[in-house]
Amino acid sequence: MHRLTQARAVITALLLAAAAVAGAQDLASFEARVSERQLANGLKVIVCERPQAPVFSFFIHVDAGSDREVAGITGLAHMFEHMAFKGTDVIGTTDYAAEQAALAKVEAAYDAYDRERRSRVGRDEKRLAELEKGWKDAIAEADRYVVRNAFGEIIDREGGVGLNAFTSSDETGYFYSMPVNRLELWAYLESERFLKPVMREFYKERDVVMEERRMRTDSQPVGRLIEQFLAAAFTAHPYGQPGVGWPSDLQSFSATDAAGFFSRYYVPANMTLAVVGDVKAGEVMLLVERYFGRLPVAPKPEPLRTVEPPQRAERTIVLHDPSQPFYVEGYHRPDARDPDDAVYDVISDILSAGRTSRLYRSLVRDKKIAAGAAGFGGFPGNKYPNLFAFYAVPTPGHTPQEVQAAIREEIERLKTEDVNDTELETVKTRARADLIRRLASNQGLALQLATNQARLGDWRELFRGVDALARVTKADVRRVANQVFVPENRTVGIIESTRPSTAGGGGR
Repeated sequence: MHRLTQARAVITALLLAAAAVAGAQDLASFEARVSERQLANGLKVIVCERPQAPVFSFFIHVDAGSDREVAGITGLAHMFEHMAFKGTDVIGTTDYAAEQAALAKVEAAYDAYDRERRSRVGRDEKRLAELEKGWKDAIAEADRYVVRNAFGEIIDREGGVGLNAFTSSDETGYFYSMPVNRLELWAYLESERFLKPVMREFYKERDVVMEERRMRTDSQPVGRLIEQFLAAAFTAHPYGQPGVGWPSDLQSFSATDAAGFFSRYYVPANMTLAVVGDVKAGEVMLLVERYFGRLPVAPKPEPLRTVEPPQRAERTIVLHDPSQPFYVEGYHRPDARDPDDAVYDVISDILSAGRTSRLYRSLVRDKKIAAGAAGFGGFPGNKYPNLFAFYAVPTPGHTPQEVQAAIREEIERLKTEDVNDTELETVKTRARADLIRRLASNQGLALQLATNQARLGDWRELFRGVDALARVTKADVRRVANQVFVPENRTVGIIESTRPSTAGGGGR
């Protein structure tokens, strides 16, 4: 027992030390190493000098995700992310002039085929088959000029690592790392793929995305439930649409649609670039000006018009499936700019951070009715008002209704009892330690700088957020819990297993 007490004392000391280090890595110390500039075309550039190793990382934040999709083109933001790796007019082709003509024929053939396919009256099946063949023949002709994976192979050959991208409900991000002596090559490659993208192999890649949907949503009971859960929770806002796209849209949108999406949203004024590593800010800025400055000026897209109306009644989705039971419930909450954003972070940490969290101790450790449980905000994004969601996976012999009752018991505790001083202080100490971890790698720091700049208007919010969390009080937690966690603001999703139950499997 004495050794256990000593161990706890050591852990506490380490956490306090981490907090002290975070203080050393304060905003002022970073401001001394960070340079920022906005190019004439509107591109925001942030450079952090970090001379630890002769490498650098970057992150390009495009302020457009599935939030910018409308009926008919859901999934298109993710689709263009795939196309951004297909090369340019000089990378990935053996003869661009010929390929360009061939791709124009593909689009003309697809337009004719798609119009006939979607015709609701008088569709000619024989003509449809002929048009489909003509379209596929045009694709085969265009494929003759393709040099596959050329963009990625250049980066690999020149020492680049971690080439990747992602699309979320809120944004699209591109990133990798390279040796610092390849800085100018990087500036050329990255600017080229946003200056001269080519929609080559579009329809093959569309099939790849369709397969992703089958694997992650259609073939996964939880994936199907969450898709329906979000569609019920958001009746107007794009957060109710699947980021991967509805199947009919994935079968319909075209390379022309993707080019239109690119021209509207991939404009410099809608992009933020962060570079972190063993670089000199002056050199980076000159190269960025030379290469990214070529991106043409275009107006920043207008803010989204649609606002989700207040929810006035509880909504419930039940999926009957021969699979593992599952439970989720969500409550509408404000976006990341809200003054109470830090309060939601505190609530999430108290409920879900590790084996000492309330949901773990109650549902998993003590009652043994769940294999896992958590509560978190920012679902499915946080650029707009979103959901604070709770979920639990019932253990064999237990039901979604049991975990529902246990989750709501913990919610009521937040509403009626003050969190204790130890919980609150642990959350605040852990937040400082988490900040250190987020700043540990060049890649992680680049992502944080660009995302905070784009989302909150200033990269410094990365540090101010920890300060805001430190100001959260016990009264704030009760106030927000009582405002938000109310039945009329709740959407529930349940997988009811249709398999025979295993009686007595709970292991109480």
